[in-house]
Amino acid sequence: MGERTTVYMVRHAESPFVFGQEKARGLSEEGLLAAKLVADKLSGVSINHVASSNYTRAVQTVQYVADSRNLPIEQFEELRERAIKGLDYKAPWEELEAAIERSFTDIDYALAGGETTRQAQMRSIPIVQKLLSEHRGGNIVIGTHGNIMTAIMNFFDNDYGGAFWKRTSKPDIYRLAFEENQLAEVERMWA
Repeated sequence: MGERTTVYMVRHAESPFVFGQEKARGLSEEGLLAAKLVADKLSGVSINHVASSNYTRAVQTVQYVADSRNLPIEQFEELRERAIKGLDYKAPWEELEAAIERSFTDIDYALAGGETTRQAQMRSIPIVQKLLSEHRGGNIVIGTHGNIMTAIMNFFDNDYGGAFWKRTSKPDIYRLAFEENQLAEVERMWA
């Protein structure tokens, strides 16, 4: 059995939606309080590295985790949230939700201008694999988003799809244990 590398996927806390501010919008006051609780949940874990999507809300959610250990947050554009539709495509939430769910059974599906699960995996998985190889045997925290987190987990185990995505909360924490580059175990740590 190889060395175990653990990835703590931290889905961002509550962030008020602002149209056109997908990258820059930050956490609400409630979200910032929840980010402190995320740090509390992980306080007993020895963390070697903190990475994040380069979106403000994801970075802010893991900021306390990083600060308490004097670690920098390595930001990756490739870990940004996946947009199921283009900016010009206006759709009610029900339609978006149905499209997101469908995108996990048909990984080449997206609404007009959107990104498919396969496309999202092609940009994000190389980063996850790079982190696994650079920090083998260690504990990595990744600040992430519901949709891209599900796409990443789906790449390693396709049981993680639309139903799983719908059950996730803001924030949320999943502990992913990897043996080499195989996902061996998943545990939800946020309840």
